[in-house]
Amino acid sequence: MRCQLTGREPGFGNRVSHSQRKTRRRWNPNIQQKRYFVPSLNRNVTLTLSAKGIKTVDKLGIEATVARLRAQGVNL
Repeated sequence: MRCQLTGREPGFGNRVSHSQRKTRRRWNPNIQQKRYFVPSLNRNVTLTLSAKGIKTVDKLGIEATVARLRAQGVNL
């Protein structure tokens, strides 16, 4: 579970009860599978994105996002 764009991963820590007993837990990011049509590739691309990653794609546009991912070496 990792966002391809922002790199968000689960966070780890302790669940603390009223008596202060500590047990391990994890906070999962809101990861979604999202499909976009990329005009320059003339096909659909499925990305694994967090909610913040989806907002980033909406802001930058899918073309700029695909260019950024390709520069990072992600195979689309």
